Amino acid sequence: MLKEFKEFAMKGNLVDIAVGFVMGAAFKEVVTSFTGGIVSPLIGLIFDADFKNMKYVIKEGIANAEGVVEGDISILWGAFLTNVIDFIIVAFVMFLVVKAVNNMKKKEEPAPEAPAGPTQEELLADIRDLLKK
Repeated sequence: MLKEFKEFAMKGNLVDIAVGFVMGAAFKEVVTSFTGGIVSPLIGLIFDADFKNMKYVIKEGIANAEGVVEGDISILWGAFLTNVIDFIIVAFVMFLVVKAVNNMKKKEEPAPEAPAGPTQEELLADIRDLLKK
């Protein structure tokens, strides 16, 4: 069983997937940093606030059984929109990478067409002529 697992784990496709996964995770961190450090502040200029912390407060703090006020009930639309922007950037870059890899692969040349042989009528005519002799 260990030998089978080793063969499975060392297959080229699995190793490629693992490398792609690690690179994707690292790239996600770069994109998150880009979005949080550059894109969000620029969009935040429009709203005159920190974009990632934008939220719609549904209900202010709630008092629990002991009378202690707990956090607001809010829709965190700024964080959600930031994550959507992250996803779009990552998806677009992955699209470009896959497209580039596909273009770099050698395009398979179509198999040469079989030489055009005689048609069925020509073969029948040849047989007829041979039978006449």
